[in-house]
Amino acid sequence: MLSRHSRRARRPFTASFLFTPSPLPLVADHAPVLAPLPFDADRRLLRQRLRARRRSLGTQAQRIAARRLARRLLAEPRLRHVRHLALYLPSDGEIDPTPLIALLARRGVRIYLPVLRPLVENRLWFVRLTPRTRLAPNRFNIPEPQTRASAHPARRLPAWALGAVLLPLVGFDARGERLGMGGGFYDRSLGFVRRNVGRRPRLYGIAHALQEVERLPVAPWDVPLDAVVSDAGRVVPSHRMKPKTARNDDRNAERAGG
Repeated sequence: MLSRHSRRARRPFTASFLFTPSPLPLVADHAPVLAPLPFDADRRLLRQRLRARRRSLGTQAQRIAARRLARRLLAEPRLRHVRHLALYLPSDGEIDPTPLIALLARRGVRIYLPVLRPLVENRLWFVRLTPRTRLAPNRFNIPEPQTRASAHPARRLPAWALGAVLLPLVGFDARGERLGMGGGFYDRSLGFVRRNVGRRPRLYGIAHALQEVERLPVAPWDVPLDAVVSDAGRVVPSHRMKPKTARNDDRNAERAGG
């Protein structure tokens, strides 16, 4: 699990452990059911309650949830042909997508991590992850590729050229609406998606099933998702975009030099 590495001292370490193949043993295909939280217009209060819910999961429950999630994402039809995929390293009880890294790398998929973009507030770079990538905690104590190496354009891919992005969620509802951490990093970095023109990556919000809310208050800057995938199932948003604008078959990556 990532947790034992993220608790290290603030020395850089390599990402090689993320590329070590690990089997996905069969686990019961149903997650523990908790009733969705009721609607609350106070997004700050909702975040507090949802973060407490996901932090309440023990280590074993987190492992099982990560395996269920990986199996669901590997079976996702529209992810099967993606060649450039961004995901995140979990913190604060977030569901862990890292079991996917070694499995997707064996398929030839290039993996990217979000990096806090220096000198530009609340925006992200998406930086290629390899076994030799050096990781160091950022200001939120989340491991990310070191900034000096990330600054090299050859190690990055513009967001529009990615095939898919797996976004961490604080909460979601049955309509596929999302609630993030409140910093606006993904909303600003992927804001071009709202224009609904041109090529762009498929956006998948991922979360524990217990992070569901009966209904979320929606903000105009929230980036729309193509799907929400949890350890218990999949939600297709009611506002899902038409396939001709949602599809990105990674030809953009070739144009971007990926």
